[in-house]
Amino acid sequence: MSLLSRLVLVITLTATSVAAQTKVTPPKNKYTPEQDVQIGREAAAEVRKQYPIVNDDNVEGYLERLGDRLVEAAPRELNNPAFQYSFTPVNLKDINAFALPGGPMFVNRGMIEAATSEGQVAGVMAHELAHVLLRHGTANATKQQGFQIGALAGAIAGAVIGGNLGQIVSQGSQFGLGTWLMKYSREYEKQADLVGAQIMARAGYDPRDLAGMFETIAKQGGGSPPQWLSSHPNPGNRTQYINAEAAQLRIGPRPSTQGFQQVRSRLSSMPPARTMAELERSGGAGGGGGRTTGGSVGRIGEAVPPPSRQYRTAQGGQLFTVSVPSNWQAVSSETAVKFVPQNAYGEYQGQSTLTHGVELGVARAASRDLDQATQALIDGFVQGNTGMRVAARQEAFRMSGRNAIVTPLEGRSALGGVERVEVHTTLLANGDLFYVVTVAPERELASYGPAFDRVVQSVRLSDR
Repeated sequence: MSLLSRLVLVITLTATSVAAQTKVTPPKNKYTPEQDVQIGREAAAEVRKQYPIVNDDNVEGYLERLGDRLVEAAPRELNNPAFQYSFTPVNLKDINAFALPGGPMFVNRGMIEAATSEGQVAGVMAHELAHVLLRHGTANATKQQGFQIGALAGAIAGAVIGGNLGQIVSQGSQFGLGTWLMKYSREYEKQADLVGAQIMARAGYDPRDLAGMFETIAKQGGGSPPQWLSSHPNPGNRTQYINAEAAQLRIGPRPSTQGFQQVRSRLSSMPPARTMAELERSGGAGGGGGRTTGGSVGRIGEAVPPPSRQYRTAQGGQLFTVSVPSNWQAVSSETAVKFVPQNAYGEYQGQSTLTHGVELGVARAASRDLDQATQALIDGFVQGNTGMRVAARQEAFRMSGRNAIVTPLEGRSALGGVERVEVHTTLLANGDLFYVVTVAPERELASYGPAFDRVVQSVRLSDR
């Protein structure tokens, strides 16, 4: 065969390989790539304040080199010149990684330690890079009407950070916005899987390593899915369609992977990483435990007035309305809002303490089964509050026209004696769990019980 014939054959085979890959079209998006960059930059600044970063030149350099290789392999038609990439290692044990609009990516130490090869780490990073390229974060925001760019950065950061830390972020953002922005649909997940597999192949990695890492992540979850899977739901048949895509792709020149073992050795020589739960209990990377987005309402230990007989209607962003006593003040955060009387919320013995009032919020649910999602939330309440326990059996009821569950709890009140807590839960249309928690000392239930009943019955959800 002549040289010209061989060249023609190579060009033909390469063109066939590229043509065989699945074409993925980015979803509708009303934001510009430059706005993605602005949103991502601001959200990343908040994340870096709250997350412990691995400050090690070897680890940082390795992650940056791996990230740059993947960006170089990204589809040119998707890789907008405005994007500004960064790759930051996070010193947390949880298996997690996420990318923000416009390019900032964060990879937990636990993700690297759980991987069995560099290809698996590259696979997760390629998947996250695909979310950036397809602009899934702002595409999610596009679906939700009325959200302004000024609220997006803090809302995204709050959704990523999650828990109590996330409540610190984005004061005044629209309630529940973050839970929609960074919880990808199964459609978006499959798109990121396919584009991620294509990036891996061009970068010299076997896309089957991506499927293998997903299986590893799922196995690490124990009784509930790891943090990564809570915002990256399995579209179904994930391993099968990734492997099918891999069979259609030509894998480029394989890179040296010596750095993977070197960085794992480097990480193993460091003190053990904390979990996200431990970070939240300590108050975050900055050590500012106990901060709130709305401040204290009076002073814990002073007299708390009974609920007013006059009620007012309050709004939780675009998610709900509720009727509350007129002498209760709102303390809002990204994923929850409290309504409390004077002297019922504030610092007490180094912790944020609620003695009287209600909290309405949204929690990510690992299951679309109301019973299972509720149980996970209750387990979190019990484990996170010393002395708290389930006080009676759960009961079914209706809240805002949908099936709901109420779970009675009891614990020790900061004011002395027994504290009575009820957790009311129902599912939102997007699969998240909406909850209403009522809190009061047992000795004051005669005055607070009727008010709590009226508050719960007044809730009107507007997510559908």
